[in-house]
Amino acid sequence: MRKIINSTYISLDGVIENPQDWTSAYFREEAADHARDLLFSCDALLMGRRTYDGFAEAWPAMERATGDFGVRMNGIAHYVVSDSLKKAGWNDTTILRRNEAAARIAKLKEEPGLNLLQYGFGPVTRTLVRKGLLDELRLWIHPVIVGGGKPKDLLNRADFAASFELAGTQAFKTGVIVASYRPVKA
Repeated sequence: MRKIINSTYISLDGVIENPQDWTSAYFREEAADHARDLLFSCDALLMGRRTYDGFAEAWPAMERATGDFGVRMNGIAHYVVSDSLKKAGWNDTTILRRNEAAARIAKLKEEPGLNLLQYGFGPVTRTLVRKGLLDELRLWIHPVIVGGGKPKDLLNRADFAASFELAGTQAFKTGVIVASYRPVKA
C-alpha cells in the first residue's frame, strides 16, 4: 500500500506560510538531497487549491534551473482538492472535489505505485489526519523566527488536534531539523 507523506517547512515560531521568504538561506546540499530523495520516492503530488495555484504557476518555468527535480515535479501525477477549480492546466492534474476527496485518496493509496507526496499543511492535511489517511508528517524545522505570523500563517488551528509519534530525525549543518512523525491512531 502506498503511503501519504506530508512535507512542511516550519519556523521556530510556527509559521508555515510563504516559506520562499524565509527558507532559502537554509536550503543547501543536505536539504536538496533530502528533498530530492523524498520527491523521487513518490509518483504523485497531493495538494490543496492554494498550493496547487502556487506550484502550477512556478514549476513549469523551473525545469531549467532545477534539472531533474523540476522535471519530476512537472511530470508526475498531480491531485488537487478544490471545489472552485474548474479546469487544471498543470500537466497531469486531477481535480478532486472536497466531498469525494477522502474516499478518492483512500483508493489512490490502494493503487500500485510509489508514495503520494503533499507539501504544506492546511485543510487537506487536517482532513487526511482526521480520516486516518496521512502516514507520515515531515516537519522541516528552520532555525528562524519569522515574526508577524497571523493565525492563517501558523500550523495550529483551534478546531484541530492530533497526536503523533516520532519516526526519525535528520539534522543538517544549516541548523534545519527534519522531524518525521507518524499519526497515532485514535
